[in-house]
Amino acid sequence: MTSATAFQSHPINHLDFRKEPLFMKYGADAWCSLILSAYNMKSQQEMPGKPGIFVTFDGTHGAHFDQLLVELQQICDQEGIPFLSDSTSYYLKSEAELRAEMAPYLTDNRAFGYKAVDVRPSQYFQHNARESLKKSALEFETKKGIYVVYGPGASMLADRDPDLRFYADYSRENQQRRHAQHMGSFGLGMSHDKVETYKNCLFLEWPVWETYRRDWLAYYAQHEDKKAFYMDLNHPDEPVWLPVAALKEVLHKTGRQPFRVKPFFAPGIWGGQYLKELCGLPEEWPNCAWSFEPIAPENTLLLRVQDVTLEIPFTLLMEASPHDILGQRNVELFGDYFPIRFDYLDTMQGGQLSLQVHPLQEYAESQFNEHMTQQESYYIMRNTPGAKVYLGLKEGITGGQLLEAVENAHLHEQPLELSSYVNEYESQTGDLYLIPPGTVHCSGKDNLVLEISSTTWWFTFKIYDYLRLDGDGRPRPMNPDHARRNINDAMNTSAVEHGLIARPTLISTQGQNSLELLGQRDDLLFQVSRLSLHDTWNADTHGEFIMYNLVEGERVRLVPAADEDAAVEWGYGESYIVPACVGEYHLENLSGSPCTLIAARVNPEWSHPLLPPSWTSGEENFHALR
Repeated sequence: MTSATAFQSHPINHLDFRKEPLFMKYGADAWCSLILSAYNMKSQQEMPGKPGIFVTFDGTHGAHFDQLLVELQQICDQEGIPFLSDSTSYYLKSEAELRAEMAPYLTDNRAFGYKAVDVRPSQYFQHNARESLKKSALEFETKKGIYVVYGPGASMLADRDPDLRFYADYSRENQQRRHAQHMGSFGLGMSHDKVETYKNCLFLEWPVWETYRRDWLAYYAQHEDKKAFYMDLNHPDEPVWLPVAALKEVLHKTGRQPFRVKPFFAPGIWGGQYLKELCGLPEEWPNCAWSFEPIAPENTLLLRVQDVTLEIPFTLLMEASPHDILGQRNVELFGDYFPIRFDYLDTMQGGQLSLQVHPLQEYAESQFNEHMTQQESYYIMRNTPGAKVYLGLKEGITGGQLLEAVENAHLHEQPLELSSYVNEYESQTGDLYLIPPGTVHCSGKDNLVLEISSTTWWFTFKIYDYLRLDGDGRPRPMNPDHARRNINDAMNTSAVEHGLIARPTLISTQGQNSLELLGQRDDLLFQVSRLSLHDTWNADTHGEFIMYNLVEGERVRLVPAADEDAAVEWGYGESYIVPACVGEYHLENLSGSPCTLIAARVNPEWSHPLLPPSWTSGEENFHALR
């Protein structure tokens, strides 16, 4: 059982593999010993034509391959074993050549590109890369030592089957920390602009290389004889790894019980102080603007398996168990893409968000090759008196008039009076504001917003940002051209007050407990409800996942009827996902007073598939990559 007595910024999901043989491994020394054992075994066999061993150390850009390889080389030097490592980065095309070839995806826009679903990893490398690596390997073979090819694409560039294979994974969160230290996107040189670097990753690197990871794992899960291992290298001092076949079993077990992702926090120019204190964030942070919990492609999960903690991307779990987690209807609608996100926007003692609008579905598809647009809602979890939310154009105002006023404000450096153009509402704790694409909106200061939305997060067209600079001293990128083509003039005062400000409707009661429908619209793929929990609530997933966040109260427990050992507890501000396959369960109030939970699931009336472009995983595709 997982318990939480205070906000857990590193929540652990416990999995029971006590009856299985030990398959979890950890530590740099153990990793080096594995390779040395393979080398010694092969040396003792004295097989002619089989000099030394060949290892591929594949993985995610930014992972600290070098740190492990230095330790391995030191041991080889002590043992008198010849050692050579060869990085795939040596065989990349030049930065200029890559940028020219990938220009249609990178574009000349600082913030937005075109998603590269048709780019293959091999396009990153020189045309003779495999031949060059083969020559290097042949030159070393006569020394009968240990030869390691490492870095993204190592398995693809290898000219023959290695003796051992590893895929070293590294989270997007850690990659972005390295971006802040000027590491650029793979193959594109150093980074000096965090916005552009994130764009390069979102539209090019991640679609290409996270698909490669998926296909690597799918291929080796079917070939247990090939000695392939998945490695969590988020902590290079303490690497964790396991056989790919065992990883598959771990993921399937995870997808059949309630789970929580590891939150991903980030400061921002408008960020507040509430999350920083609640979540125990570093004192040196100026604020915390966002907490993603979850935005599926951004978050990881911490899994406790055989007394070892393994960190994996949420996307790996979705690729392994989409039907268990989403349920059949949602798989038909979204494939293996988790469609709903929770995240926090904290402006408590902070500033206002930029005035913004999100793209219409057709625009997101045509301009960015993005299959899902940004549909949103704001649930006001906390605020201070006088806090505001801005939603929809004022009656009689058009998007063109708003943009003209913003242009004049920038031209004359005179602040815009927002409430003259956009509806201003005093927020109250428990309010829910629905925000379909095309609706102008933003949160004012002194709100803690639980944002319940479709799972996209970058497609925000900023209209006005109060003439302020970003944290790097540069002007925040505004997007008037994109905004002009997406603002829906019909989302005005009348539309807001008759359809975007939620009016709770009672769904059902159980004793003193009650469930209300808060928000559901034909143009939003999610449904939001609110559970007032005094003691115990009996429920059923009915074959579809549900997400919970405890917005009031101290602590609750969720107990699956079919497996009480999979019960989880969580505290205020935390979120849990209940997979579709869980079926019947009950919720218990563990606080000394009533609790309130927000629940989100796919709108039962939603029938429009939003399937991401994808390749067929498995053996055929992985061979095609090579």
